[in-house]
Amino acid sequence: MRIGMMADIYTPHVSGVTTHIALIKRTLERAGHEVFVFTFGHEQFHDAEPNVWRSPGLPVSNTGFSFGWRHTPEIRRLIRSMDLLHVHHPFVSGQLALRYAVPLGVPVVFTNHTRYDLYAQYYVPAFPEILTTAVLQAYLASFCRECSLVIAPSAGLCQVLRNLGVKSAIEIVPNGIELAPFREATPDQLKDRLGLSEKTVLAVYVGRLGPEKNLAFLLRAFRGVAAACPRVHLALVGEGPERDNLEDQAHQGGLEGRVHFLGQIGYEDLPRYLRAADFFVTASVSEVHPLTITEGMAAGLPAVGIASPGVGDLIEHERNGLLADNDLGAFTAMVTRMAGDAELRQRLRLGAMETAGRYGIEVTVAHLLNFYEILCQAGRRNQRSSRRRTRAPRRERLSPESRETQR
Repeated sequence: MRIGMMADIYTPHVSGVTTHIALIKRTLERAGHEVFVFTFGHEQFHDAEPNVWRSPGLPVSNTGFSFGWRHTPEIRRLIRSMDLLHVHHPFVSGQLALRYAVPLGVPVVFTNHTRYDLYAQYYVPAFPEILTTAVLQAYLASFCRECSLVIAPSAGLCQVLRNLGVKSAIEIVPNGIELAPFREATPDQLKDRLGLSEKTVLAVYVGRLGPEKNLAFLLRAFRGVAAACPRVHLALVGEGPERDNLEDQAHQGGLEGRVHFLGQIGYEDLPRYLRAADFFVTASVSEVHPLTITEGMAAGLPAVGIASPGVGDLIEHERNGLLADNDLGAFTAMVTRMAGDAELRQRLRLGAMETAGRYGIEVTVAHLLNFYEILCQAGRRNQRSSRRRTRAPRRERLSPESRETQR
């Protein structure tokens, strides 16, 4: 099968979406399929993996995002040769996929990776929330109607889409990870390098340092945790536009030396960092099915989070982690409880590793591939039917005498 992944942004930008695309691409290729990524950026960028095709795009500041309106003629021809297109962003790439594929009867699958309703509040602040929500509802409902299948990575996100007015068929296919690196990695000497004793309890957050991740809330909560638990420290792994503000907040809150900003690390190093920590923590309520929590669980870390779509689909309270209401006091209490109870962490660790086992990339891709095959079979039937319909009228317009004359 020839499968085209269409994305507005791809590597070297680091995000859960780009990691997910790269993982399913490799897994499908190992299963014998041809997988192509169609995106935007510098055409001369040297990709370490095969079949990544970039059309010219204008760089947007230092976000890693390149804005483009169309693909080159060569790439358009290649896109039209795919058996199926899988869209990972619904706006530019989504519209281009519909334009190229629908007239040919090629199936278009869309995975909704992002809480666009919440991101609009952070990144389109000039518009009233009611306006951005109305525009998003109209767009997503219309776009999803044109797709062959909509995929939600979690049940919570499926309900979010329904609330946004999406009435199309939605299937739940969780995002998967490669389990072995997280289960087998040798722990990094992170505590030693940070000047911490082995008795230190280290909480870790991994992800973008952006406003949508609710990290200011996390630091406010951690101030209370640090006062109650003198041995607990917090490591933040990642980069983003909020880093300076967060460092200022940590300084003003007296958390210097207790909160460690580790910056961006290579994905290949992430398992070792996670294995060096004692539990995972996030205050984000904008997730769909966070890979970082799954990766932490695969490394044996129980998680603390806020009950919300995505996070609440992964964290099972008292089984693999602790869930709190979206309230500062409640969240602070849950993090404090996790930090102060080694027996609890050990008990939840076993549940965390079992949960992660459900999300091995081979399992989730097999589920995805099943839908691909069903859609491609239906697409081929539709294409044959369409060809018959377009030929029939031409035969009917010819009278028997005309057909005889043409012979």
